[in-house]
Amino acid sequence: MNYTLHQLQIFLKIAELGSITKASEELHLTQPAVSIQLKNFQDQFAIPLTEVVGRKLYVTQFGREIAETAERIINEVNTINYKTLAFQGKLSGRLKISVVSTGKYVMPYFLSGFIKRHDGLELNIDVTNKLKVIECLEQNDTDFALVSVLPEKLEVNAIELMENRLFFVGSSSLRFDKPPTKKKLFEELPLIYREHGSATRNAMENFIENNRFSNLKQIELTSNEAVKQAVIAGLGCSIMPLIGLKNELKNNDLQIIPVKGLPISTTWNLIWLKSKKLSPAALAFIDYIDTEKDAIIKDKFDWISSY
Repeated sequence: MNYTLHQLQIFLKIAELGSITKASEELHLTQPAVSIQLKNFQDQFAIPLTEVVGRKLYVTQFGREIAETAERIINEVNTINYKTLAFQGKLSGRLKISVVSTGKYVMPYFLSGFIKRHDGLELNIDVTNKLKVIECLEQNDTDFALVSVLPEKLEVNAIELMENRLFFVGSSSLRFDKPPTKKKLFEELPLIYREHGSATRNAMENFIENNRFSNLKQIELTSNEAVKQAVIAGLGCSIMPLIGLKNELKNNDLQIIPVKGLPISTTWNLIWLKSKKLSPAALAFIDYIDTEKDAIIKDKFDWISSY
């Protein structure tokens, strides 16, 4: 046996994702490079680690057991690295944060200074929809989550970061002969929604329901960026978080259309399970947020106050 740590890491990722393509994307490697490393790793075992059925890759029972062992080995190696850094007087460990998709416009700015101070930390940010973020938190698979709506069924601690405002937006090419009524905007124009489970979609649906509008022209897209590009292209209008529209508003690609009752205002919260035993890195991050939050908001998000 002469397998390498790199091969263990690659095989573990393939086993987790069930795909060479997805593993190569997450590891930032080419697909051929991942395939070669998988073959080199497989060649060291007389029993198959994977099999292909109907063009889909499956990990065998033996492969799953090897993946479990690989995970333990990699965790032990990480522990060695973290302890080495700790003895050198550096904060070490891994910080994992799950972020709802629009939160990608927020969270990096609250992390940048902290990571620069503690370059021995390993950072993992998972950007996904609200349902998956809450599921990840519930399964204790993350240190923190960034959400704009607090979960109802979980006991969490929370730090309020900043306001999140949602406006009705349309393409800059959209013109009206006179100020449009709510009814015209929400019943005659196509509306673009996020996918089910999105906090932005929930806010949009609640607004429409409370105003008793009946919209039949609906388009559903699965990310904030996709919705934004569709609005710019003139496919329809939407209610969107201001935080992700800075450049588009500045470049006059989008316009905010005034609507009575908007913007909808929520709050970005950094949350974690009350029952979670936080690592030294996680505790240090909480202290950093408490100390630096106001300065970060003033420096990076002052533009929001002009809308």
